[in-house]
Amino acid sequence: MQGFFAIQDDKKHLQEVSMVRCHLARLMGEHKMKIVDVARESGLNRNTVTLLYKETAHRIDLDALDKLCRLFNCEVGDLLEYHDERGQNAQD
Repeated sequence: MQGFFAIQDDKKHLQEVSMVRCHLARLMGEHKMKIVDVARESGLNRNTVTLLYKETAHRIDLDALDKLCRLFNCEVGDLLEYHDERGQNAQD
């Protein structure tokens, strides 16, 4: 399951509104790094890296984002990407 922001409609069902995709898994693959490598080299908690890798994190600390961008020598936009899912859900 990927991380997403949700709102509750009148029928008490969760409706997906937008999604922020995390490309940590792709960056790790490009650099041939494992979760333990990223945790060790960035100083982040292994659980934090795992949640971002699996795209199950509900939030990310700015310090963690900074450490990952420094480690991979990338911009925030290389790590995170915003997708607006409202148009697709309106058709469902």
